Amino acid sequence: MSIFSSRRSHRDPALAARFPGLRGLEIAAAAAALFLVFAACFPTLLAPFDPLAINPADAFQAPSAAHWFGTDESGRDIYSRVVHGARPSLLIGAAATAIGLGLALLLGTAAGLGGRWLDFGIGRILEVLFALPGLLLALVFIAIAGPGITTSVVAVGLSTAPGYARIIRGQIAQVRSSPMVEAAVVLGRSPARVLGRHILPNALAPVFVLGTLGLGQAVVWASSLSFLGLGAPPPAAEWGAMLAAGRTYLGTAWWMTLFPGLAIVLAAACSTVLGRALQRRAVSR
Repeated sequence: MSIFSSRRSHRDPALAARFPGLRGLEIAAAAAALFLVFAACFPTLLAPFDPLAINPADAFQAPSAAHWFGTDESGRDIYSRVVHGARPSLLIGAAATAIGLGLALLLGTAAGLGGRWLDFGIGRILEVLFALPGLLLALVFIAIAGPGITTSVVAVGLSTAPGYARIIRGQIAQVRSSPMVEAAVVLGRSPARVLGRHILPNALAPVFVLGTLGLGQAVVWASSLSFLGLGAPPPAAEWGAMLAAGRTYLGTAWWMTLFPGLAIVLAAACSTVLGRALQRRAVSR
């Protein structure tokens, strides 16, 4: 039994036929995601300049053959900085997503498999946290713990956990009441076997989909914190920090803001498209 089975629709198997460009969009998103991962792993192979090297004589140059994305106020090549910025931006997003999913697994599993009072207590806490904007929770945590890259990773992870936990808790509760689990109990299977073989594998199936969808959100939130000066400090080659540096010169050097912003949009779009593709394939099974 798939945990997505309750959402099955007669329209899902025909989705690709109804939208012929959907598969092409997914392939393009996968190719862009691979490029971003390659840039994060091997930035020196793609970037022609040192992202931190200052050359005042080349300051504020518009995009050209020499500098594809132009240069900033210190003469640094923006293309090289965007490429090198893929590593911290994606690592921050991935680490924050891992923290959020890990905490959500703990809370969601405890609520779904625990007793009625434990489920009630965790459920009420999750509802209160979920009612607050996630970015606001991150800002509250940073106000208490102080700014910095590590703090922003933990803050984004904690702010995304309540939403993930509610989904996991609901899936576990749904699987527990399914005919498959009831049949296993009737046949005398031990609670540990029912839990490990029937409940958890089916209830936790959406974790990978949630992680793929949440990665883009985590990248956007982490970049937002850096934009506000609460994440990566300047002159770090991080997309949010680059946006913050370029906003001062938006009227005269638009390229300083445009290209880091496009990188953030590309990462978020790839995450969303690939996550939705995984979700559709899970539903169509």
